[in-house]
Amino acid sequence: MERGSNPVSPRKDDELKHELDGYLSSGQHTHVEEANDPEPPADDDVVVDPGGPVPPPGEERERARSAAEAEAMRMELSRHLERTTFPADRQTLLRTLESHHAPDSALAAVQRLPEGKTYDNVSEAVRALSPGRSAG
Repeated sequence: MERGSNPVSPRKDDELKHELDGYLSSGQHTHVEEANDPEPPADDDVVVDPGGPVPPPGEERERARSAAEAEAMRMELSRHLERTTFPADRQTLLRTLESHHAPDSALAAVQRLPEGKTYDNVSEAVRALSPGRSAG
């Protein structure tokens, strides 16, 4: 039996070897680290302007702001609409949003869609809501 200056016991030493075994064989971390997962924004978080802390002036600022608003609307609608919903017209989208208890802002946006047009996906509907914006 060898007595050295090892600060851990043989049992702890075996535990550490076992923990490292997966890492050494796969070459990547095998533990999920909660600190590395981004947290969703809280309701009272400060909203940062899409142009950054100091947004560019004029038309570029408005373009960045409208692109960020369109992306936020696309994300909100995507949370409540499934792929199987499409293709869909305005009434179908409204019914689906209501059945999924979507927020009033999403319902109000979909109510602004033109009547009688069919949308193949969420992005198409968002493009119809923000005229003058190209496909994104």
